[in-house]
Amino acid sequence: MNTKIISRRKVLIGGVLSFMSALSFGQSRVEGSGKTVKIIIGFPPGQATDSVTRLVADKLRGVTGNNYIVDNKPGQGGSIALGQVAKAPADGSVMSVVHMSAIAANPHLYPSVPYDSLKDFEPVGLIGDLPFVLVCNPSLPFKTLKELIAYAKANPDTLTNASSGNGTVSHLAMEKLKRDAGIKITHVPYKGSVAGLTDVMSGNVSIALETASSVRPHIESGKLRALAIGSSKQLGGVFAGVPTLRELGFKDINAVTWLMIIYPAGTPKTIVNSTYSALSTVMSNPDTEQSLLAMGCIPRVSKGPEDAMAYLRNEYKYWGDVVKASGVKLE
Repeated sequence: MNTKIISRRKVLIGGVLSFMSALSFGQSRVEGSGKTVKIIIGFPPGQATDSVTRLVADKLRGVTGNNYIVDNKPGQGGSIALGQVAKAPADGSVMSVVHMSAIAANPHLYPSVPYDSLKDFEPVGLIGDLPFVLVCNPSLPFKTLKELIAYAKANPDTLTNASSGNGTVSHLAMEKLKRDAGIKITHVPYKGSVAGLTDVMSGNVSIALETASSVRPHIESGKLRALAIGSSKQLGGVFAGVPTLRELGFKDINAVTWLMIIYPAGTPKTIVNSTYSALSTVMSNPDTEQSLLAMGCIPRVSKGPEDAMAYLRNEYKYWGDVVKASGVKLE
């Protein structure tokens, strides 16, 4: 065969392959690839939200080519950070991994927050759930939630429950459990989960409802006893066999907080959609799944940005009803 024809075919094939490779690569990269993107979160370094955010940011960097910088802005249960996101440029340079309490519960708890949860943001998609676990001091005379309820009814206002602060999920979900179970337990708020769990372990407080990641080492050491799981499904590992609140008859209690990526409202749909595509790629990686599970986060991916918005609307109403029923208001 003529060597010139072979050469031309090689050039043609090479060009097509290069074009297809570039097209494929471009489809996997976020609109505006190569930018520096600030991720504002409302909690300090070391907490579950921060740890999950840094993991996902590192994975997204490999898919999108963007440089993600985590900016911690703790305060007011995440509302200070969310207020900054609401006012940030809508050009894809700023996004947030938002915690459920800031966007769905806080607007109902505080007299005012500097954002409208349903108008000021463009949801991209869920990352996962942080399930809560009801725990008690092992010296107490109950080993199941049923026994706890029976004891509380026989001894009203004798037991106490710690929370990581007024208006947090550990507070609101526990208040709903007490109302639904018809029991009286005295609430003792703390500034964070560490101090509250320390007092439960020392016997100064009876029980607590906190994230699986925060109670796991104390369950392993035998310093705490797990009574119920707040998520819809049972957990594995040290929590294997511990029933969910739903399995125990409390089907309306959702003791789970979730994490979701959002942009400021007005961010171009091309950026929102390409970020969702990149997030889906990241979340489909088994390594990502295992890393999140090790942090106590159950991976969960939205079907798309519209699905994420619908979920946010439902959660906003749910937690509004929970706050209203609890009577809790914060300054």
